[in-house]
Amino acid sequence: MRTGGKGPSGPPRGNGPKRGGRPPASGAPKGKRPSHDARRSARARPRPAEDEVVRTEPTRNPKPHHPAPRAAAPRTPAPRTPAMRKPPITDAPTRAEVKAVTAEVLATGVQQLVVTPDENEMRIDRFLEARFPQLSFSHIQRIVRKGELRVNGKRADSKDRLEAGQTVRIPPLKLEQAAERPRSAKADGDTIGFLRSITLYEDDDVIVLNKPAGLAVQGGSGTTRHVDGMLDALTGKDGQKPRLVHRLDKDTAGCLVIAKSRFAAATLAKTFRSRSARKVYWALVAGVPRVRQGRISTYLAREEAYDGDQRMAVAQHGDDGAMHAVTYYAVVETAAQKLAWLSLKPVTGRTHQLRAHAAHIGHPIVGDPKYFNIQNWELPGGIQNKLHLLARRIVLPHPRGKGTIDVSAPLPPHMRQSWNLLGFEDAPYDPIVDAPDE
Repeated sequence: MRTGGKGPSGPPRGNGPKRGGRPPASGAPKGKRPSHDARRSARARPRPAEDEVVRTEPTRNPKPHHPAPRAAAPRTPAPRTPAMRKPPITDAPTRAEVKAVTAEVLATGVQQLVVTPDENEMRIDRFLEARFPQLSFSHIQRIVRKGELRVNGKRADSKDRLEAGQTVRIPPLKLEQAAERPRSAKADGDTIGFLRSITLYEDDDVIVLNKPAGLAVQGGSGTTRHVDGMLDALTGKDGQKPRLVHRLDKDTAGCLVIAKSRFAAATLAKTFRSRSARKVYWALVAGVPRVRQGRISTYLAREEAYDGDQRMAVAQHGDDGAMHAVTYYAVVETAAQKLAWLSLKPVTGRTHQLRAHAAHIGHPIVGDPKYFNIQNWELPGGIQNKLHLLARRIVLPHPRGKGTIDVSAPLPPHMRQSWNLLGFEDAPYDPIVDAPDE
């Protein structure tokens, strides 16, 4: 055997794979490289279906240079059985969260709102104010006037009443987020203390306040302190803020009814609208009516005064804005035929009704800056030049059918001073109770 030849020892060339070459394809004859067509067909072979993909799990202690396992393709989840469903979330969203979501929805598209039982009999403008505090009064009137707001597919007026179950279509709106005014715990505490000090009656649904003379019920031009704003301090954890259900003039003292829930507000509003609430007012007027007990029935309409202030004036039936107003009155006491204590019972609830009616019969209320129209009349000494009008008593059915609410307010300080000066004593019997309710 030759040992010093130039060729390498070992098996002859061509019997094994070349160094660095590809291994033979599966099914190819050993020792022979697959053809070009075979290699192309192998590459074109279909891949396994998604459900047949083998998913590799990472090793228990993978080294840093190991590649991360390939993410599995998304799979359609199988339907869950009732036992597999997650329990419902019971935490209700806060009022601020609801407002934020609503504002986002309204800014991007139309929303369909269903009237709840608590919102039954609410006026449309009140409904929008409650749902969307960011909306201004002019904005609400504009979308209603343009017909963009629909109730069950029909155009509606802002004064129309809603019924539970109706669907209200709200158009896309651009709401300006109201700036959050920092709340002071001390200020809220002082406000709550003040409201408690003037509370005549309270239960789970109703509050009756003894509103002082000079305190506005609602805000207006230049008015920052008012009852409606104070009620924010009584907002509950559920976001429910007590609501006004009727109004008193700024200078009128006495019984003011507040609803503590949306249900109570809707029910009480219906009570006042149907004239089921009985209201009695006390007033000190100039002169003594010739008829000791009587009925005043006129039409009242707004008029623009020379000083730019608005007043109510007696109008004729059919006049623009004229509304029928009825008031019963009775004389309780008199003082030297110059002053009279009247007990008044309004059947209707028009703006400034009692003040306009008293002036209409020639006996305006003492201290009235709008309707006192007697020339060269001198205020008796010791009597303050303030409106002598008190919402003395309110009687109305409880919103939840729990009997009757009957509350009386005491005389305010300036009227108490006048009563003491004139020798009037709180009458044990009020003659106005005999007046019909119509």
